[in-house]
Amino acid sequence: MKLYGNPLNRWTALLGIGCFLLLLTSCLKSKNDYTPPPVGYVTFFQAAPDQQPVDLYFNSNKVNQAPLNYGDGIDYFQVYPGLRTVNINNSNSNTLLFSDTARISPNIAYSLFLIENTTQQLGLFLLTDSISKPATGKAILRFINVSPDAPAVDLALKDSTAFVTNKGFKGFSSFIPKTGGQTYNFEIRQHGTNTVLATLSGVTLSSGLVYTIWLHGLANTAIAGDKLTASIVTNAYYSN
Repeated sequence: MKLYGNPLNRWTALLGIGCFLLLLTSCLKSKNDYTPPPVGYVTFFQAAPDQQPVDLYFNSNKVNQAPLNYGDGIDYFQVYPGLRTVNINNSNSNTLLFSDTARISPNIAYSLFLIENTTQQLGLFLLTDSISKPATGKAILRFINVSPDAPAVDLALKDSTAFVTNKGFKGFSSFIPKTGGQTYNFEIRQHGTNTVLATLSGVTLSSGLVYTIWLHGLANTAIAGDKLTASIVTNAYYSN
């Protein structure tokens, strides 16, 4: 399995890793049979509108190579286990915008979101990525809502009944199997209604891949770039 975080629509991923879980002990062997210490894996999303470009630090280590704008993200990167300080800095001035901690366990993958509430206070949302291999001919996907002011929402295929329902701010689904090699038109609807708040059209899900659809932005804003938007990223790829 390979872990990613690269999108299908809005941004280009920056970093990647090629070894994970049980593969870890065979990835970095020396002639002295050195086994590296176990690590966790984190992918990051800048989901807070109205922010200047930011930089992400774990303890004193800068993670991103280029400034992260709203809607940007980073592929899974390695983090040593334990309680880690997470700092978000203004990329232009290098001033601290927000700081918190995240507890990382070895051999676990996480999605970390920079979010803001309806009063524009910043926060972090850390979600464990319970990734498993899709069945033959299948892809799997989950849904996450990180829009602070949108109503509770449902995720559906166009002209179909919702298959994820009633997800408010920081709500998320499990990973759900879908037939691979097919193209889908997704709708995010106000919960219990046919009112479409955001769409993802013409999305092809490949067999063996793991995806996340995330809803971000603001339902009530006049700023075009901050409006409610759905994005999709690839979390992992299984070659067989």
